[in-house]
Order: sequence, then structure tokens, then C-alpha cells
Amino acid sequence: MDENKQDQTGPNKGIDFRNLIQEAVREFVNLEQSKSEPAYKAELEDERRRRENLERRMNELVEENRKSRLLAEEAERSSSIRAELQRLGVQKVDLAFRAVKDDILRTEDGRLVGRTRDGEVSVKDYLTHFVNENPELLPARIPGGSGATTSSKASSSIPAGSFDIDKIRPGMPKEELERARQEISRIAQQLNSSR
Repeated sequence: MDENKQDQTGPNKGIDFRNLIQEAVREFVNLEQSKSEPAYKAELEDERRRRENLERRMNELVEENRKSRLLAEEAERSSSIRAELQRLGVQKVDLAFRAVKDDILRTEDGRLVGRTRDGEVSVKDYLTHFVNENPELLPARIPGGSGATTSSKASSSIPAGSFDIDKIRPGMPKEELERARQEISRIAQQLNSSR
């Protein structure tokens, strides 16, 4: 007997087993996918959150790096300016630095230049010109001034490392006060003996 004829004549008349099996397999696969889908979604969500956190942290680090680089460049710039001012003999370096710091810039190639009316010049030339225009920043050429006394022969014989009389002040400790008295007495004796 033919199989097709058996299917039609037997108790399973009109049932397509192939389609029935395929449908059962599809339902089983869909059921398994629906069971595992929440785990995949949760895992994907966790992965997305981790990636976003890493991207945010990386952006923060990039910003911190940029700020650190700017601070380092600014520190190097101010150090270079101060060093050049000291080399030029400026006594009031902080005052001179505050006066010139806004006019000294870093070029794209990394050089420091001074901005003038005539354009950009090297830092050395700019600061030299600035110091020449502001000689009050340099040490006094003639030591002393009105009321200044010249040092005498007796004061030059005072040994180095003795008590500094300029440190005498009200409320100083008794030990230092006694040292100051002894030093004053010693200087007075030297002055009397040299006359």
C-alpha cells in the first residue's frame, strides 16, 4: 500500500505531520527565546551602562589632562619670565612680573613673545626694554640716601654671626633680649676702645 493512501484511510486522516512538527519546533524555539531574552536585554543594558560610564570617565580624564597641561604651561611661562627679570637685575621681581605678565604670550610653536605696539618681540628684548623704562625696579645705584650713615671702622670689625640688632622688638623672649643687651654692650665697648 501507498503511504499517502494509508494517511488518508487511517485514523490520522488529513493531518500534515510535517507542518505539525515544524510548528511545534517553532513554538519551542520562540518559547526558549522569550525565556532567554530578558537575560540578554539585562546584559545588554549593563554593557551599555558600563560603556557610558567609561566614556564619561574618559572625557573627565581628558579634561583633567587639558587643565593640568594648561597649569604646567602657565607655571613654566611665569617661571621663565621671573628668571629673566632676575637675570636683568630686577629687585622687585613680583611687582615687575605683575606688570608684564599679560603682555607675554606663548605662540603656536611654543615660544614666549612680548606683545608691543610694533608687534611681537622676544621675551628677552621685551623685558630689557621694560626694565630700561622702569629703573625704579632695579637696585639703587648709590647705596643709602638721605639720613643714611656710612659704616665706621668699628662697625666693620663686628664679627659675622653676631646678634642682629634689627631683630630687637617688644615682647621678645628673655634669652634673646639678654643676648641683645650683651651685643649692645660689646659694640659700645669696641667703640669706646677705638677712640
